[in-house]
Amino acid sequence: MADMYASLRSNVGTLGQILGDTIRTHLDEPFLDKIEQIRHLAKSSRQGNDDAREQMLTLLAALPDDELVPFAKAFNQFLNLANIAEQFHTISRNCDELVCVPDPVEQLLGRMLSGPVNQEKMLECLESLDIDLVLTAHPTEISRRTLIQKYSAVVDSLQTLENPQLTEREKKQHHLRLRQLIAQIWHTNEIRHERPTPVDEARWGLSTIEASLWQAVPDFLRQLNEQVEERTGKQIPTDIAPVRFSSWMGGDRDGNPFVTATVTQEVLDRNRHTAARLYLKDVVLLVNELSMEEANTELLALTNNSHEPYRDVLRSLRHKLRNTIDYLNERLEGHNPETDVKELIWHKDDLEVPLTLLYKSLTESRMSLIANGLLLDMLRRLACFGIHMLRLDIRQDAQRHSDVIAELTRYLGMGDYNHWDESEKQAFLLRELTGKRPLIPHNWQPSDEVAEVLKTTALVASQPAQALGSYVISMASQPSDVLTVLLLLKEAGCPHPMRVVPLFETLDDLNNSANCMSALFAIDWYRGYCKGVQEVMIGYSDSAKDAGVMAAAWAQYRAQETLVEICKQADIKLTLFHGRGGTIGRGGGPAHKAILSQPPGSVDGRIRVTEQGEMIRFKFGLPKLAVQSLALYTSAVMEATLLPPPAPKPEWRDAMERLAQDSVQAYRAIVREEPDFVAYFRAATPEVELGKLPLGSRPAKRRVDGGIESLRAIPWIFAWSQNRLMLPAWLGAGEALQAATGRGELELLQEMEKSWPFFETRISMLEMVYAKAEPNLAKYYETCLVPSELHHLGEELRARMASGIKAVLALTESASLMSHTPWNRESIELRNPYIDPLNFLQAELLARTRKDEAATSNVELALMLTIAGVAAGMRNTG
Repeated sequence: MADMYASLRSNVGTLGQILGDTIRTHLDEPFLDKIEQIRHLAKSSRQGNDDAREQMLTLLAALPDDELVPFAKAFNQFLNLANIAEQFHTISRNCDELVCVPDPVEQLLGRMLSGPVNQEKMLECLESLDIDLVLTAHPTEISRRTLIQKYSAVVDSLQTLENPQLTEREKKQHHLRLRQLIAQIWHTNEIRHERPTPVDEARWGLSTIEASLWQAVPDFLRQLNEQVEERTGKQIPTDIAPVRFSSWMGGDRDGNPFVTATVTQEVLDRNRHTAARLYLKDVVLLVNELSMEEANTELLALTNNSHEPYRDVLRSLRHKLRNTIDYLNERLEGHNPETDVKELIWHKDDLEVPLTLLYKSLTESRMSLIANGLLLDMLRRLACFGIHMLRLDIRQDAQRHSDVIAELTRYLGMGDYNHWDESEKQAFLLRELTGKRPLIPHNWQPSDEVAEVLKTTALVASQPAQALGSYVISMASQPSDVLTVLLLLKEAGCPHPMRVVPLFETLDDLNNSANCMSALFAIDWYRGYCKGVQEVMIGYSDSAKDAGVMAAAWAQYRAQETLVEICKQADIKLTLFHGRGGTIGRGGGPAHKAILSQPPGSVDGRIRVTEQGEMIRFKFGLPKLAVQSLALYTSAVMEATLLPPPAPKPEWRDAMERLAQDSVQAYRAIVREEPDFVAYFRAATPEVELGKLPLGSRPAKRRVDGGIESLRAIPWIFAWSQNRLMLPAWLGAGEALQAATGRGELELLQEMEKSWPFFETRISMLEMVYAKAEPNLAKYYETCLVPSELHHLGEELRARMASGIKAVLALTESASLMSHTPWNRESIELRNPYIDPLNFLQAELLARTRKDEAATSNVELALMLTIAGVAAGMRNTG
């Protein structure tokens, strides 16, 4: 390992040694020796020592039942602690400049203002930025919340120990604290006993805000203000909120029967309760701080010339916030209390108006230094989080809405809506949308599924607009999908124009998205409804599962291009909502690169992006990390807006079209047309066993009786990452590159990789996936688990991977994968000696459980721990 990683190596060593001491204390020296022996053998095996590999496999196979769980637990926690050390390294004062790049906003401001962008344009862009990060919990966040909190405390201790002013006594105290925390981690069960509910997921999201983002948002804005003031001499507005947060936790009912209207109402109440509680803490602190008497005439008039005018206003807010918390407590306990909303903080203005008055009074009384402390932080939190903390999106499948109308039209004797063509549907929907009479009869008794959809629209109608984000329609394909939701909201009496967002997620729907939106914009009634603003969601997960990553990425790019163009023609401001996952196979990857690789004009100061599961923790789990992530998003969106990438050359587009066609054919030839594929997938991966792991609240399949086509993208990718083949993230892409090289297009591909951010990002992500994949481990799974008559398919897949790697290395003119990103390569190599034994053990345990239906509880728990450990080591799961 290079010198630049010395402090990282030291922290990994320290944490690993403390964990080893903890294991020795709990179990015994021989057990720890066995763990160390297997770890060293794994290292040696990875360097090509076949004897070491055989010795390791012999030791693993001989593990008695009572050692399986502690063994899996040990390697699992070694990986978690390595993750913590790496996460801390990026914010450490000892971080090397090759790992910890300078602040991206500062760099961007310097580049822009030194030439291409004038100051006014930059400030105008900054003040109008609308970056909405949508927190989702449906992917597979492995770690329990109690452990996440302990991991954060470990980081705090590492940070404290970096202080060169610590005395020896203080160092000993903090090392003791580290040992206590790691002992707590070791003695806590990593695996939840029960699957989390949607409310549990929502509470997990709120805990991230409370533990990190609540502090990080004002910290980031203070840092941003300093940078802007230094460059321009101007300050950013007090109410600026370039980045805001929304959530799908408790609102995403697509295929999740556990998200009901009752659950959504509880989550909305909890969101508001958390906001009131955190604002109350701020107000209590401000009551202590703002003891001054001097004030402007407006504040003195409001407080009857009080000697403590600021405290008088703050005490009133304190009283209302306490009332709000009491009121919401009763609601969360199932009561429906009556109250006067004038005694509550019920609208954003209830906080914003008095706090702004206090700020104005302080600045006018020459106390700006005081005004720009905690009071300004509170105003900026309010601008970002509002009084609802997270704006909740509602998501539902298009077919569920159609089924409501179909059941209703059958009841009314009008035929079956689901059997009408698109023009008939639109004519009916528009007639009802423009009519004055209600459509739904009072005496109608709908089926349970239809009643639940109607309860949801009634709930939407009952909420203030600020509590909600968008109503997202999964599997949207036609204008009627949008109009149906608007009709249901009208029937529910929704008083505000809810944003209704079609989600285009299959290859065909992406390719047809522009036609769908053009047809929608051609409807005069709809143009009046949307008032020149439209949001469209681009699905990454299901399009990649449908067509493979290369073809899906090109379809997503072209869909954005055409949507930008038709919205420009229709004079409509478009916001693109990117439904990206954490893994490459679900559209994931570094956010900064991803945003800068979008088509020119597609960002334009506005973007929505999903942040899922464990990626929320890795990006926003610590305040300093969160500040970095907020800066990355802000700089990327500003750069994509003010310095957009060039449009691709015609020859690049033609080459990409050929790559996409070759890619989708190669991908579908395996996934859809290979008769042995489903059997191989189910045998070679722990797909079936994943259903036993209590991860997210959603079922793994959209339809209980469905086959692989109904499997969600998340478990589909999770399963392949466990056996280290990583198939969904590369299948088809390498074959397409190889075919292009065979056609003599290598120089053209190299030009595209050097000059086109979209293509460069695709190749970079492909490199990372190939680097993480381990064909030898995948082959071991095959040997242990797959019937011999299916082995031919594994051999073919590994051969495809090898030829894909060759094609990528030829394109990048590199001797090894990721040679241009040594930090990422180092990160992967750091973990491999800990992940490999878990993979080998997992394959052994899968073989045992499949042969023996009555597997012991030790074997089953150890298997679950290996799944958790591999997920931790891979740094992404779903």
